[in-house]
Amino acid sequence: MIKAGVLGAGHLGKIHLRLLSESKKYDLVGFYDADEANAKKVEAEFGYKYFNTIEALIAAVDMVDIVTPTLSHYECAKKAIAQGKHIFIEKPITNTVEEAEEIRELLSQHNIRGQVGHVERFNPAFTAVKDQIENPMFIETHRLAEFNPRGTDVPVVLDLMIHDIDIILSVVKSKVKHISASGVSVISDTPDIANARIEFENGCVANLTASRISLKNMRKTRFFQRDAYISVDFLEKKCEVVKMKDAPEIPGDFDMVLQNAEGVKKQIYFDNPNVAPTNAILDELETFADAINNNTKPVVTLHDGTEALRVANMIIAQF
Repeated sequence: MIKAGVLGAGHLGKIHLRLLSESKKYDLVGFYDADEANAKKVEAEFGYKYFNTIEALIAAVDMVDIVTPTLSHYECAKKAIAQGKHIFIEKPITNTVEEAEEIRELLSQHNIRGQVGHVERFNPAFTAVKDQIENPMFIETHRLAEFNPRGTDVPVVLDLMIHDIDIILSVVKSKVKHISASGVSVISDTPDIANARIEFENGCVANLTASRISLKNMRKTRFFQRDAYISVDFLEKKCEVVKMKDAPEIPGDFDMVLQNAEGVKKQIYFDNPNVAPTNAILDELETFADAINNNTKPVVTLHDGTEALRVANMIIAQF
């Protein structure tokens, strides 16, 4: 079991603490939180050991789980890496791309593992179909949330859209060619609603919409590729695959067949893959444990987290 410590005991930090304490792959040693009153409250309520300095916690563990505000990710990560500790770091990886690249370099120098908390990669609806996503040429995403004051200190692109940016970069094997975007600040000092169009060198186009002032929650992505349409509902954890193949010579009574202007006939068939009821946060933490124990590449590398942040910043620069 890997000795783990958590930096940050806010809303998400408490979830990480609970899951690490329940996991059979980790031994939760304790946590640190800059807010001493909150830390002592969490310690009293849940029984997790509170360390009163970051340094003391880092010294006591093998893996540091960084769930602090983004502005402090860089300093926390540097302290952990300097002590040779593996790091799990919440998204966005850091405040700037330069900070992220420095952390990546430090990590490789110390030959330790790092993973970024892009949790939607572990959403069971996405994992059920990701192997069927092959060379998509148009992608459309909608990530809409009802207003919540938590998170409004950063633009909606870093708060919400970055999830979809990471998903898209993980399935489109091509470099970004051009980005156009617009964003509007409605209730916050930073944009609350944004739309971006990402064009890739291979011709793929992704259209992303994110809002944190919606009347309803929605997290849907649709992938269009040759002979297939794949829909993923990250919120409801459902997915649908619609595929086309050459129609049989003699279609069955219930076969759905389309014919184009050239007379080519295609049969449409539907596939609703089985979606396993899993906990995505637990999965991302436990696959990181596997990467540490087996000395293998984490599912979401620091490079992945850096590139998602880079594209997010390119979008924000358009506003």
